Amino acid sequence: MKTVIYTLLVCAFMVSCNTSKPIKNTTKNEVSENVKLSDTVTISNDELEYEIIIIEPGFNFWLASRARPEGFYSQQYLESRNYQYVLEWNQRVLQPFRFDPNLYELQIDYQNNIDYGYDVNYKLYNYFIFFQTQYKQRLGPYNPRI
Repeated sequence: MKTVIYTLLVCAFMVSCNTSKPIKNTTKNEVSENVKLSDTVTISNDELEYEIIIIEPGFNFWLASRARPEGFYSQQYLESRNYQYVLEWNQRVLQPFRFDPNLYELQIDYQNNIDYGYDVNYKLYNYFIFFQTQYKQRLGPYNPRI
């Protein structure tokens, strides 16, 4: 029994004695910029002259791994949900003493009479779902579902 334990310890020691790899010298600012770039979603349309920039850690990964695929929801469904979520979001932005101003910083200018296209509505809807599940918020009468 002692020889088995001794052999395991020697093997563990040999595995842990790996040569060290050179560490890339990056500054804190470079790391934070890389995180921002990887967690930034920009949605733009030159025809309508609008741009949405979402900077949220983990959103890109969540969108790629957990969100329903594009085409799962109809554009009409996404537009109606987005309009309701935007109304509630903007109400919370205007009430910083009642709702956390770090969560609700800026109003969203979303008008239901403008056709933003499927891609914008899809990503905006999924951001609202991500936001609600990540921060345990509820932006309306519906439970956020994926």
